[in-house]
Amino acid sequence: MAKRTKKVGPAGRFQARYGVKSRARIRNVELIQRAKHLCPSCGHKKVKRLDTSIWLCKKCGIKFAGGAYQPSTEAGQNVEKMLKGEIAPETTTKKEEVKEKKEK
Repeated sequence: MAKRTKKVGPAGRFQARYGVKSRARIRNVELIQRAKHLCPSCGHKKVKRLDTSIWLCKKCGIKFAGGAYQPSTEAGQNVEKMLKGEIAPETTTKKEEVKEKKEK
């Protein structure tokens, strides 16, 4: 049997409904979401999504929380870098900066 949804992928179930852009966005998200990802503990490409933000490695059995569509988000990676000390956390807030300008 021929593959029917070569261009549209998993968004083919919507057929001609909802518009091209909406279906393209859904296709991109679902392809990332359903792919196998690298495990943060064992390094094998065996991580699958169980539920929203819940990920499981089929190799080592570790279950962890991540992003809704990807195991690690950009914000989560930045937090990990801050915890490791690679990035200095911003200590001043905008309110403190305004107070300093008023004092001068």
